[in-house]
Parts: sequence; C-alpha cells; structure tokens
Amino acid sequence: MHGWNCPHSYFITRTSDYSIKTRNRCVLGGGGGRESVVSACDMKCGITYFKTAGIVLSSLHVLAYLNLPIICKGEGCRTVPLAGHVGFDSLPDQLVNQSISQGFCFNILCVGETGLGKSTLMDTLFNTKFEGEPATHTQPGVQLQSNTYDLQESNVGLKLTIVSTVGFGDQINKEDSYRPIVEFIDAQFEAYLQEELKIRRLLHNYHDSRIHACLYFIAPTGHSLKSLDLVTMKKLDSKVNVIPIIAKSDAISKSELTKFKIKITSELVSNGVQIYQFPMDDEAVAEVNGTMNAHLPFAVIGSTEELKIGNKMVKVRQYPWGTVQVENEAHCDFVKLREMLIRVNMEDLREQTHSRHYELYRRCKLEEMGFKDTDPDSKPFSLQETYEAKRNEFLGELQKKEEEMRQMFVQRVKEKEAELKEAEKENKSCL
Repeated sequence: MHGWNCPHSYFITRTSDYSIKTRNRCVLGGGGGRESVVSACDMKCGITYFKTAGIVLSSLHVLAYLNLPIICKGEGCRTVPLAGHVGFDSLPDQLVNQSISQGFCFNILCVGETGLGKSTLMDTLFNTKFEGEPATHTQPGVQLQSNTYDLQESNVGLKLTIVSTVGFGDQINKEDSYRPIVEFIDAQFEAYLQEELKIRRLLHNYHDSRIHACLYFIAPTGHSLKSLDLVTMKKLDSKVNVIPIIAKSDAISKSELTKFKIKITSELVSNGVQIYQFPMDDEAVAEVNGTMNAHLPFAVIGSTEELKIGNKMVKVRQYPWGTVQVENEAHCDFVKLREMLIRVNMEDLREQTHSRHYELYRRCKLEEMGFKDTDPDSKPFSLQETYEAKRNEFLGELQKKEEEMRQMFVQRVKEKEAELKEAEKENKSCL
C-alpha cells in the first residue's frame, strides 16, 4: 500500500462503532476490526481523497460506503450538477400530502365582555353556525368554555377549537377577571410540556390545545380603552398572540372610529402592551402585512343574515336607516381580519405560539425545576448532570432531615426516661 507525499496523511481504521475521529488516526465505521493504512489529502475543493491499493477514493465514496451522512460545510462546499432527475424535488409535495392526511388544528381564544358579538363573529369568520347558548350577565365569575369542531374545506381538514370567556367583565369587582384566562393558557402549555416529557411520546397524535390566537374584543365606546382591557392584554401579551378588534364598529361614526383607533394604539404603546404584528420577513406577504399592521385594531361587524343585493347574496346587518355589508371594506374591516387571520398568517400564528410563547413557558418552568443549560462557569451542562445534581441535593437534604429526626427521637427518649425515673423515685419515697 503506497501513500502520497502529503502532510495531511491519516491512518484509517475500520471498526464496528461507525464513528469518525479526526486526530492522528481517523476511525471510520466498518466491521471485523480490520485495519488499513492510506494517505489522505485535503484538496482545494474541500473533499478529502484517500488512496489505497492503487485506487483513489474521495471521502464522499468512503462515507457512502459506510452509509454515513455527507455534510458539506464552509467555503469549500461546491455545487455538483446532476446528470439526470433524482427525485428529491418532490419533497415539498410529500410534505403537503402528509400534512393534508394528518389535518391541521387551530385554536382561537375570544376575550371580551358579554354581548359584544363574539359568537356571531366566529360564525361569520368560518361561514357556519357553531353550537352554543347565549351567555347571561349573571355569572359569579369568569368561566372558559371550550368547543372543538371538525371543519372541511376542499380536501383540507381543520380541527378548530373556540374558547369563550363567559362572564368576563360582568362582575362588580373586576380586579382578577384576567386570572382564569391566564391559568387556562398556562394549563394548555403545561399539558403539552407533560406530553413532551413522557418516555413514550405521541405528539403526532396529540391534540394540541395551545391557544394560537387571542381575539380581544373592545367595546365601541369611541373614547378610550377601559382599565380592564389594558390590564388583561398586558397579562396576556407574553403568553398568546393578541389581536385587538373593535366589536360592533357600526355603532360609532367613521370619524369617531378613526380617532378611536389612534387612541387605542397610543394607549397600547404607552402601557407597553405587545400586540401581535403580522410578519414582515416573508417577501411574498411583506407588503400586504405591512399595510394591514397599519390598520390595527380592526373594526369588525359580524352577521350571518344574508340579503340579495344586485345579483349577489351578501352578509348584512339591516337597520331602519340602511344596510351594513359585512364583507364590504368600505363598511368595516371584517375582510381584512379574515384574510390576515386565516388565509395569510394562520401558520405563522401557530409557529409563533410554539417557538415564542410555549418556549418561554417551557424555559421558565424547567428553570423553576432547577434545570439549566450551563454551570456557574458558563460551561455546557447536560440534562443528565442536572438530574444527578438535583438527586444528590435531594438525598443530602433527606439524610439531613433523617439525622435531625433521629437526634430529636433520642432526645425525647432521654427526656421520657428521666421522667419515668423521677416518677419511680417518688413512688419509692411514698412507700
């Protein structure tokens, strides 16, 4: 076996552990413990060539022979043209087919006072009639009602969950009205975290109940936000994607509505409330999302009543003075809300829920449990090491408590013995 005159020579050993070590000895997977010595040279293209028994093999050949992944890094990576069709261009189609077969889920939380048209707007958004009974103003506290529906559009299935805040804002003391909502959102995060931490996880079949979007219904007062609205949105903005909307916006005039929007935006900014902003990083939707961000909060109207206007049936609200068309953008922002919430940004809402809000909850929860990524010296700290440290700490505390209890028991035994001896002396003296 002859090597090249090259400073980059390595010994290549075939072992059974299928690993590669890039020190003086390069160990490649194989079997039988046989060993072969070759020389290797890093070429300008970034591929290492091996020469053995007069045959020149590239590192790509070696990795392919060992069924190992080929990873190309750095500036030395080169593009290799294909001589013909391979087939990996069908990966997007495979993902689409798999996603359609599994179906999708989307969870909406509707927060707002009773009578602002939350149920009607949901019926209008999804062009259906959801089951439900009208809520009364006599609820002793805030209760969250969750209903799940299976919807089908073309060949796409959607498991939609609508959560309503029954009794929100109906109490005289509204100080803790937000608390049941926050606890409900945290409970959904906790359920998902517990599923993730299981030894046998079934996340592909798990019904994800985490809230993806919170539609916050603002009463059309035309003046300013109520303190309840500000406090609740401030408590929710770090846990869910908050989208404020002005409900029943046909109750105020156009000029009042414009001023009301400006006032709401100003109060949200001054109080540090972070509402959901439609993403601008995707060039395909950046322009429309930027325009829609300027229209927040959306002024909407909901109605399932239809009326024939011209040659078309449209959803309307009829009044003695005229008709308001729900899907007419000159009348309200319902179309904008539907486009942004469902057609354009539904997947981003799902992704933001997982990557931002859930990750924040997960990190805080694990830190509370004592888990961390680094030790005090900022060195990587594995989960196993954290577990062992917590276990040793617990065992130490347990031994300490056992010792304290043993000493306490001994002390009490001595005290009891002293009492008995004293009683015995008294009895003897009486005799």
